[in-house]
Amino acid sequence: MRSEEGHLGLRLAMASVAVVLAMIPFGLLLIVARMPVDDLDMRVAEDLHAYALENPGVTRLLIVWTNLFGPWPWRIAVVAYAVWLLNKGAARLAAWAVTTITVGGLLALVLKIIVARARPHLPDPVALAPGDSFPSGHAVNATIGAGVIVLLLLPALPRWWRRVAWGFAWFLALSVACTRVALGVHWVSDAVAGVVLGVAVVAATTAAFETWRRDQGRRPAAPLAEGVEPESVEALRDRT
Repeated sequence: MRSEEGHLGLRLAMASVAVVLAMIPFGLLLIVARMPVDDLDMRVAEDLHAYALENPGVTRLLIVWTNLFGPWPWRIAVVAYAVWLLNKGAARLAAWAVTTITVGGLLALVLKIIVARARPHLPDPVALAPGDSFPSGHAVNATIGAGVIVLLLLPALPRWWRRVAWGFAWFLALSVACTRVALGVHWVSDAVAGVVLGVAVVAATTAAFETWRRDQGRRPAAPLAEGVEPESVEALRDRT
């Protein structure tokens, strides 16, 4: 068992490094290609800011939504789920979940430092946020958090409900990304990059986990349809 978990840890570490190597050039590319993006970003920011000032009720709702599904609620949810999995003896799934949310958060922070892009400066701001702008940490964590939880839940869901779960996960990720732009604390490109980064991290660690499963002689799975570890549902039920 220790050998299996050691191999899984190595796979997850290699996947994390691969994402880092892929995303750092992406961040550096933004520095070079920033000027063509700025015009679109500015137009959208100004239009949405005007709407936010004219509709304070909607703005208050956006603030509640962006806080409710912000980075820390997702981190707490994933870690709490991982603790429950550990108590059920599913250490590999717990390691995958915590690794994925941690790598995503750290990578977003690294990219913020590398790119050092300023946040929008708008008159009469309706919301404020600290730190640099690219990518949106809220978008990264919402995408990863929703993706991780759905991939853990899929084995226990009926086929039709799996589609509903993915639809709801995408709604949460994209809606949080949109709130960051609508509140004037991120540019459109920040939010898009956050979602893309989140998807990349989940895809990399999921692929690493599936490769490890096959190396252990387990049947090939389709994670998007069956979850990260399809056989986990029977194992968890046996331990209940």
